[in-house]
Amino acid sequence: MIKNWTRTTAIGLLAATALTAPAFAAEKISAVVIDGYPAKALWVQEFSNFFIPEVDKRLAEAGNYEMDWQESYGGSIVKPKGVLEGVKLGLGDIGIVTTIFHNSKLPSQAISAVTPFVAADSRAVAKAVDEIAKEFPTMQKEFEEQNQVYLATGVVLDTYQIFSRNEISGTADIEGGKVAGAGMNLRYLEGIKDAAGVRGGLTDFYNMVQTGLTDHAMLWPEAAKTFKIAEVAPYMLKADLGAVNSKTVTVNKDYWDGLPDEVKDVLQEVAVLYRDHVAGIAMDRAGESRDAYVAAGGTIVEMSDEDRKAWAEAMPNLAAEWAKTLDDAGEPGTEMLNAYMAKLKDGGFVPVRDWSAELTN
Repeated sequence: MIKNWTRTTAIGLLAATALTAPAFAAEKISAVVIDGYPAKALWVQEFSNFFIPEVDKRLAEAGNYEMDWQESYGGSIVKPKGVLEGVKLGLGDIGIVTTIFHNSKLPSQAISAVTPFVAADSRAVAKAVDEIAKEFPTMQKEFEEQNQVYLATGVVLDTYQIFSRNEISGTADIEGGKVAGAGMNLRYLEGIKDAAGVRGGLTDFYNMVQTGLTDHAMLWPEAAKTFKIAEVAPYMLKADLGAVNSKTVTVNKDYWDGLPDEVKDVLQEVAVLYRDHVAGIAMDRAGESRDAYVAAGGTIVEMSDEDRKAWAEAMPNLAAEWAKTLDDAGEPGTEMLNAYMAKLKDGGFVPVRDWSAELTN
């Protein structure tokens, strides 16, 4: 009888101890996220609203790790052009790098920029570029040289358009003008007589047009809505130059090496989901943003198919130049270009100018 009582009491004490003992605490890992653009920018906003909660949710399922996020945007740590260097130096652990600012350091990232007039669809371009980055080593190697690990590339615009201070209907109205742009897209102007590109960041375009530094700006409707471009450039030429990958999520290499494999896996998985999420929002908002531009006083003019074709054919062969530069450096530029164009063609996109066909003929 005493023996049974003792056993029952022991079981009860163990149960009580289990109920009152503190739960296993997840290891906390701090992560400083940086971007020079403000929190209202689409990709930054969705990093906060989608990427971070999704990582937290997946880690919570296992319960081993918990992220302590510290977000720093809008220039408090780095300016828009300084994210690559900031992540390299460890000023941020994770960054959203605007790759169009770094064509010399990240040349392979320009693959969609050198193939305009192919696909005005952010989802298709984001997926194709990211697949190229993972099928060929070149893009990841470029980030490794910047002390970073590549997670996923992103497309935040449905397609570049031309926004103007004055009425515009085609390339003839851009001739002799100055156009604000951010990178490789400025070379599109080489197909337009006496047009000159003026480099600047997205946050600069409003003032550049307002002050007369430029007559036009090359950007996309969602950004035009966000930065109130209709106030200074009330005419949009719907040229559908195409979507371009311009944002890549990277992680400082030293920080990455210290992360548990479980956390690495989750970051890589969520980066791809974020890629598709942001691209999907960009497409969903495209029509709404055009409507908002018109509601704010803007006028949209459709560029003719003939003018688009003439502009495309007047451009230098940017894709061939890009591929040769990489080939000469020992990288598979030609293979990458052919593979990229094939992915978009397989997706149903018919290029106004077939850049890969010109390269191989």
